[in-house]
Amino acid sequence: MKEKAFYKKLIDNNRKWVKQKLSEDAEFFKKLASGQQPPVLWIGCADSRVPANEIIGAEPGEVFVHRNIANMVVPTDMNMLSVLDYAVNVLKVSHVIVCGHYGCGGVKAAMTNNSYGIIDNWIRHIKDVYRFHQDELELMQDDEAKFDRFVELNVREQVHDLAKTSIVQRAWGRKQELHLHGWVYGVGSGIIKDLEVNFSNNDVLEDVYKLKF
Repeated sequence: MKEKAFYKKLIDNNRKWVKQKLSEDAEFFKKLASGQQPPVLWIGCADSRVPANEIIGAEPGEVFVHRNIANMVVPTDMNMLSVLDYAVNVLKVSHVIVCGHYGCGGVKAAMTNNSYGIIDNWIRHIKDVYRFHQDELELMQDDEAKFDRFVELNVREQVHDLAKTSIVQRAWGRKQELHLHGWVYGVGSGIIKDLEVNFSNNDVLEDVYKLKF
């Protein structure tokens, strides 16, 4: 009965939300149905505590969203690449934000030697980030500080990996306005930390990653 009541509450909440939106703007859903042109692509974690639109005060239609475990930009992930391609080449977003969060379970799992099943194959990409920054991380004595720093470093690496994609570099090559950013959200505070890793061209990349078109 409890689960059935919760399920019914979801539908009831939707009806209340519709009523509220229509009271604010009678044309709200008509405008949404006419199409979307969001300025932002959000690549975030699937964690239920990090709702993209809500934490930045965005309305429906303002943010195109892709979420996965630990906000990863894996170069062979066709799901992520398809979203990125559509966002950049069709929607023409001008900003792509990679947003991680403190207390991320995927990042925490990557700090252990435990096996979690099929997700081990995904977590291995996060472990690579640890390997890249192992010297810095293993100097840290405080486990919580190390965890937080690993979350930040993971976001930074994902922004770099975004910049390496042919989708992003091709857009830059044709002088399309496209800015990449890295953020971390504090689940316990609600505050977003801008890591100030902001790219607008491939000048920051090592030469081996720069593509010629």
